[in-house]
Amino acid sequence: MIRLRNSMALARSSWEVLKADKELLLLPLISGIASLAVAATFIVPLFAAGGGPSDGMSGASILLLIVMYFVLAYITIFFNAALISAAHERLEGGDPTIGSALRGAAGRAGKIVPWALLSAVVSMILRAIEERAGFLGQIVTAIAGMAWAVVTFLVLPIIVIEGLGTGRAVKKSGSLLRETWGENLAAQIGFGLLGFLLLLPALALLAAGIAAGGAAGGAVIGLGVLWGIVVAVVIAALSAIYQTALYHFAVDGRVPSGYFDNNAMKAAFGARRIGRFRSR
Repeated sequence: MIRLRNSMALARSSWEVLKADKELLLLPLISGIASLAVAATFIVPLFAAGGGPSDGMSGASILLLIVMYFVLAYITIFFNAALISAAHERLEGGDPTIGSALRGAAGRAGKIVPWALLSAVVSMILRAIEERAGFLGQIVTAIAGMAWAVVTFLVLPIIVIEGLGTGRAVKKSGSLLRETWGENLAAQIGFGLLGFLLLLPALALLAAGIAAGGAAGGAVIGLGVLWGIVVAVVIAALSAIYQTALYHFAVDGRVPSGYFDNNAMKAAFGARRIGRFRSR
């Protein structure tokens, strides 16, 4: 519980950073819209090539699915990289904009490709295991997915800020978090719990809209969907800011600019390996 309370405190600190650059909320929103557009462009040819889910997957369907996973992963990672670049600029005392954030991500566009490809492959493997192993597969993939998320939590900040390649970034992220997986896991659970709590009003609106029906019910459902989108956008931005702050603390032993309480960071991350991997 102490770790979860620390996570909530760190979420509030991330919110203070976000309040200074509210326009950055556009980045996860654009990412979501772009992902929906890309997914839509793949769905029709995917079904046309495979003949529908009940007919099995043809070679063309599998190829399209792989490409779709990669493109969607790249879009998400690119805009997350932009958020991390902006958060890094703010924590270093700068004043980021949408333009500077996108330029920061574009400067690492080539280095993001292998990470997007690796992320897509891991996602596909986990999904394949889940589909073929039933309930047991769901448990295994949930554990494996969480472990992967913990080990690679700092990969993108390392790529964006230090410019390392995917292999070195994964190795460094694992080294930084190897002895502190519990604290990092608690932080991720904390953000997940925060997102769930913020989504409760949206779920209530959706239920009320469905029960009401008609035009009024449709309007209420629309409000619920809008609330859910806002929550998703905010949580994505807060998570990227937190990743960046955690990176700074892991490498430098402190978070610059005073937005984060370094004592809270120490409680959330642990201090056994701080400063060992300085590289900038």
